[in-house]
Amino acid sequence: MTCRATMVVTGILPLQKLTLTHMMAAPKAERPLSRRQPAGRKSQQRVKEILQTGRDVFSEKGYERATTAEIAQRLGISEATVFSYFRGKRELCARVIGDWYDEIIDAIESGLPRDGTVRQQFAFIVRMHLRLMLVNGTGLCALVLSEGRSRQHELSEALVDLQRRYTAPLMRVLAHGQETGQIRRDMPLRLLRSMVFGPMEHVLWDATLVNRRTDIEATAERLIDVLWSALQPPDASLAALRQFRNVVGEATRQLEEAEAAHKAGDAAAVTRRTRKVTASGAA
Repeated sequence: MTCRATMVVTGILPLQKLTLTHMMAAPKAERPLSRRQPAGRKSQQRVKEILQTGRDVFSEKGYERATTAEIAQRLGISEATVFSYFRGKRELCARVIGDWYDEIIDAIESGLPRDGTVRQQFAFIVRMHLRLMLVNGTGLCALVLSEGRSRQHELSEALVDLQRRYTAPLMRVLAHGQETGQIRRDMPLRLLRSMVFGPMEHVLWDATLVNRRTDIEATAERLIDVLWSALQPPDASLAALRQFRNVVGEATRQLEEAEAAHKAGDAAAVTRRTRKVTASGAA
């Protein structure tokens, strides 16, 4: 649930006609190969350290002001060591953002209530999207919002596949909602996706770039209510009233049957008492 959402609104490639089957599998985007693949445990640890420090520096300074020299300095290594694992700042930053996206995607995928209703799944995605970005990743979120959205930016190409993977859980929920009639079918999925992520992008802008304080939980609940209403089929209110009428009609039928059974039971009891009295008198 991260800034990938923000990029969804502006630069996503047009989607073909989507069905639930198409959206079930979202393969991970291929990462650019590092200059040197870490073979040993020591090399793997070094890569982890570079990525963690890179995340800190990119979060604090953004892409343009961050340098591989500062990352190396914080680690106490030479800049050449950084370049032995990554071709340059672009590749390192793309890997940092990719790892961050993976963490958020895993959190959404693992926590999504599979047996829940479409609305419950939708609410979970919106809520987790805001929580994860505003609590754990405001620095990287600001980086993507301010510098990673332009098609001309050197990070834009690396982010396209990440954006597609990031939006896949929501797209599956929306597709399922359309198939079951719980979400409007008169709009294509790509527009529904933008309708959901657009308002959340404004919240992120205010929180990360304008530094406006945001009550995450309250904001999430308001967004869920507003967005879910907008996602409903045009005749949802009429359908709800019809369903209510059917429920009331069924309840009325059951009540009438129960009352009839009760009256029949009372009549049978009176008959039994009368027979008992008659039998006693005859004796």
